[in-house]
Amino acid sequence: MEERSLRITGADTNFFSKITNTLTRMLIPTKIGINGMFVAMKRNAMIKAYENYAKNNTDEQEKKFEEAYTTYLEALDKYIMDSIYKKVKNGTASEFEKGAMSKYYEVTSLKEKEYVEYKYRKQKYLIELDWEGVRTSGKEKNIQKYTAFYLYKMDSLYKAILKNYSIKLADETNVYDSAKEWIYTKIFYTLEEYVQNILSIKIEKYPDEFKGIEAEYQRFQGFTVGKLDTRDIIEKNMILLGISRKLFTHSIPLIVAEQCYEKLLKDARTLLQDTKIANKRERAYSMLINLLEDFYSRLLATKVYWEDLGEREKFKKFWDKYQEISAQKETDFAEYVKQKEILFIKEDLKKIRNTKVDYSKLEKYYKRKLVDYSAIRELKNSYKSPQKYVGNIKEIVDKVRV
Repeated sequence: MEERSLRITGADTNFFSKITNTLTRMLIPTKIGINGMFVAMKRNAMIKAYENYAKNNTDEQEKKFEEAYTTYLEALDKYIMDSIYKKVKNGTASEFEKGAMSKYYEVTSLKEKEYVEYKYRKQKYLIELDWEGVRTSGKEKNIQKYTAFYLYKMDSLYKAILKNYSIKLADETNVYDSAKEWIYTKIFYTLEEYVQNILSIKIEKYPDEFKGIEAEYQRFQGFTVGKLDTRDIIEKNMILLGISRKLFTHSIPLIVAEQCYEKLLKDARTLLQDTKIANKRERAYSMLINLLEDFYSRLLATKVYWEDLGEREKFKKFWDKYQEISAQKETDFAEYVKQKEILFIKEDLKKIRNTKVDYSKLEKYYKRKLVDYSAIRELKNSYKSPQKYVGNIKEIVDKVRV
């Protein structure tokens, strides 16, 4: 099964959409074909085994379910690869189908380098394809049964994929920044996939269970349409990271989530100091303040273990001040916003002074903000050129000599 699989890597959503549309037609149970009937038979057996396992969670039932699940994927994988490969070989394949085989070869090459990711992504992709077929069939009873399995299995696969990325990100032996950057990209892309494809179904089916996350999901939805600029992408990833603190606390542990926040903060600071258009710069500033608040309240405030106890004590003082300022929110909102920004600016100034990145432009911007808020005084430059005093000095020297 692992030798013959078809999977999508990266963010080629157009390709995924095309292949699901094509395979949907191939997998509809009403279509006549031995392979199609074989897939449907194995799917039904797997669903039955899953239902038995869900009702009676024993080792025996789990083993039967896993065996049925493996057989089901093998049947689905064989059907897909036979259908596409034969067309390509016979010269009757469309451009899309040729692209599908190209993706297949890309996946098989990935197997040698990233086997764990390959293993989970392959299962995920095959299930997604059949899910589209089941939904399109229009048979409500089949859809309901498959949905329960789909949500269960996709949850476990996404958690496994994210855990694999977390292990790589936490690996201190990987010293190459470019490799780390790619892992960050994969984490945020995978979170976005989950929110769009799985969480959306869960919120629709079980709204009461996700009331605490629905508002963030709605915010995320605002970033799924239109063209996103750099600021939008950072803000979207901030929302995804916030959602992950509720859904993937084990797959993305706190130490990894902290690294992800630091990555977003670095990007946001760079964006702010490189933006020259005034209104865009102010939007970038507002987003950075929100990101800092998210980082402190969602992550550092929940951090139990600190390697540096001195840093923990510093944060406690900061957090006490933040809580004090937050108490003004209901009585004087404008003052609350002002004092909160002052607090975050001063705290971030301490952070950026201890980094190797050149944030001199950002420091200047921050200080200008503090002056505007009357948090610091602007000292006028009273320096005068020494050249203006040369004549006077010479005159004094001459008098001394006399």
